[in-house]
Amino acid sequence: MDISQLAYFLGASILLTIAPGPDNVFVVTQGITRGRKAAVLTAIGMCSGISVHTTAASLGISAIFYSSAVAFNVVKFAGAAYLLLLAWKTIREHREIELRGNGGELSGFALFKRGFIMNVLNPKVALFFLAFLPQFVPPGSDNVALAMIMLGLIFMVQGMIIFIAIGLLSGAIGNYFLRKPRVSRLFSWLTAGIFAALGLRLALARN
Repeated sequence: MDISQLAYFLGASILLTIAPGPDNVFVVTQGITRGRKAAVLTAIGMCSGISVHTTAASLGISAIFYSSAVAFNVVKFAGAAYLLLLAWKTIREHREIELRGNGGELSGFALFKRGFIMNVLNPKVALFFLAFLPQFVPPGSDNVALAMIMLGLIFMVQGMIIFIAIGLLSGAIGNYFLRKPRVSRLFSWLTAGIFAALGLRLALARN
C-alpha cells in the first residue's frame, strides 16, 4: 500500500470513528457516570475487540454471519442480552452506592471487559470489517489476510486514540457531575436507558 492509499484509508477510518454511533455513546456515558478512568479503560476494551473482528474478517470467518442467519442471530441476541444486563447492573450499582456508599467501583479489568465484550458480540461490526477492509488491500497482494490484519491494526490504533480523547473529555464532565448526587442519579438512569436502547437496537438488527 502506497502513501496515498494509506492516507485515504486513515482518513476514512477517522471519519467512521468520529461519526455518531453506539460506540461513541457507550464511551461518553461511561465517562459521564463513572469518570475518566472508566471511560478510557472501556474505550481500550472496545478497540481491542477490533482485533477479533479483523482476524475473523481476514480468515473469512465473518462471512459466516453474512451467509448464515442462525450464526448472525445467535451472536446478535447474545450481544443484546449483554447490553440489557448492563442496563440492569447500572441501576443496581447506583442503588448500592446510595444505600451503602459503595459497590459502584469496578476494577480496571471489569471496565475493559465491558467494552471488549460489547464490541465482540456485535455481528454488525464483524460485517463492517468484512466489507470495509478488502477495499484497501493492494491489488495483487501476495498475502491478503496479512494485509487485512495490518489495516485492522491501523484502524484499531486510530480508534483507540480518538475514543480515549472522547473518554477524557466526557470524564472531565462526569467528574463534575459525580459530585452532585441528584445529577449522578439522573445520569445513571439515563445510562441504563441508553444501554437498553442499544440492546433493543441490536436485537432488531438484520444482516
